[in-house]
Amino acid sequence: MDDFATITQRRMTGGFRIENIDGKNIHVDPGPGALVRTYQFGLNPMKVNILMVSHSHTDHYSDAEVMLEAMTNGMTRKKGTVIGSRSVIDGYETWGPCISKYHLSKPEVVVLEDCDHKRFDNLDITATKTIHGDPKAVGFKLEYDNFTISYTTDTEYFPELHKHHEGADVLIASVIRAGSERIRGHMSVDDFEVLVKEVKPKLAIMTHLGMKFIMEYPEREAQRVEKNTGVKIIAARDGMRIDLDDFQTKQPTLDEF
Repeated sequence: MDDFATITQRRMTGGFRIENIDGKNIHVDPGPGALVRTYQFGLNPMKVNILMVSHSHTDHYSDAEVMLEAMTNGMTRKKGTVIGSRSVIDGYETWGPCISKYHLSKPEVVVLEDCDHKRFDNLDITATKTIHGDPKAVGFKLEYDNFTISYTTDTEYFPELHKHHEGADVLIASVIRAGSERIRGHMSVDDFEVLVKEVKPKLAIMTHLGMKFIMEYPEREAQRVEKNTGVKIIAARDGMRIDLDDFQTKQPTLDEF
């Protein structure tokens, strides 16, 4: 969100959750309201296994500590993992740190800079490069069982961006303005369209919509990009749920023959 969308809560800013990937529940970018919205939509924050924070802007990290308290049973158990950018975990120049040492004392802590990689059982997580106000901001690419979810977080478009999200079955991108209207450090819909054509996912989701974009019927922009790319495009809505099994390539079995 831009600052006004966050302040007014015209769209909720609690981030998003990926359920049951390699048996793990992942909450990504727990901004303002993450804990409350988790309960509102029938999920349990105590069942989060991995908390991921892409960078040190409040709309991406402000509820991280309370989500960590939930994940660690009120800071009583060493449990779960928090993955964050260098700025979020350690601080970098004027950016961060965003999570107290106390709240980092119970979970496993993983710091990722762009192109760094971490494996959890059968799940691979890679940090993706960004160009944003926080110079250490990273996106996240998750790979499991021949299925890939890639999240750009906040970044402006740059020519190599698609290389960091190659192979994505589902692409989740922060898109703050409609058409070609750009804000430094962010993508417009036209930038997003170029990225979709380059990555060629099965599904692409626009999230982090700015206040002006929200007022301009983002669904129409989603339809335009879908028509131009041939890829299923969704403009994110509050409380939206997507069954990602519908976008996973199924391995053929002998029953089919």
